[in-house]
Amino acid sequence: MSQITGRALHYVFKIGNRAKNSHFFRNILGMKVLRHEEFKEGCEAQCNGPYDNRWSKTMVGYGPESTHFVFELTYNYGVSSYEMGNDFAGVVLKSQESIERALANNYPMSDVDGKKLLISPDGYKFYIIPEPQPECRDPVVNVGLHVTNLAESKKYWHNILLMKIVSEDDTSLLLNYSDMQAALNLKQISEPLDRAKAYGRIAFSVPKDQQPYINEVIQENNGKILTPLIELDTPGKETVRVIILADPDGHEICFVDDEGFTKLSAMENDADQNLDKYIGKDPFQKEMDAQEQ
Repeated sequence: MSQITGRALHYVFKIGNRAKNSHFFRNILGMKVLRHEEFKEGCEAQCNGPYDNRWSKTMVGYGPESTHFVFELTYNYGVSSYEMGNDFAGVVLKSQESIERALANNYPMSDVDGKKLLISPDGYKFYIIPEPQPECRDPVVNVGLHVTNLAESKKYWHNILLMKIVSEDDTSLLLNYSDMQAALNLKQISEPLDRAKAYGRIAFSVPKDQQPYINEVIQENNGKILTPLIELDTPGKETVRVIILADPDGHEICFVDDEGFTKLSAMENDADQNLDKYIGKDPFQKEMDAQEQ
């Protein structure tokens, strides 16, 4: 196959306090709640990590999942925090508006290489370019992951998964499947990589008939498949087929069929209210609030 017609979808964050994260992503970064889903037990593809318990998924972003790169906030009931590793490098956004909201809300910021750094309640870094949010494209510029061997990562992501190289130097590699999408920024580090407990997952969609190729080419190159092709159900919504991979550093990658995901990811008009309802009735949220008072 000469190319994979992939579409960058989202990155998964494990979060510990839905109320604090709701404030950060909605009121500081200015993202919208696109959909909210509740699950009674763990995901077959470990979408919520290695937990077999009740959990929720909240999709947030600057626009519909069909046109924007968004973020999946995964909440495991009863888990208030996760140990952070050094695997996640950060998100780059264009959003002067987020800077202004942070100032108005006295949210901590610092200066890093001409950008403003905002850190989410769980420790995830967002680097804000001080420019107005673009109207014709997604404000999410790229998502960064740390890697320990840039040459091996280039072979995996470019030669095997067929992502296009946007730019590269001795310490970083920028890739995408399309110039109008958020890019993946791989950054070399010298110390061992630790994914700890807070590790995430990046997701792409591809046409369903391309998923078997991904399965085959990973096997041919002795790559790691965490979850072979599997059908995943969401109550009341479309069933999708996914394959979950791990790159040379263990970063998790989900390829979901575009046909099913397009239907699954339709925006919900009541997503905001739905999220707030479950935050309000969550006994673990009340415990966290009480401990902080």
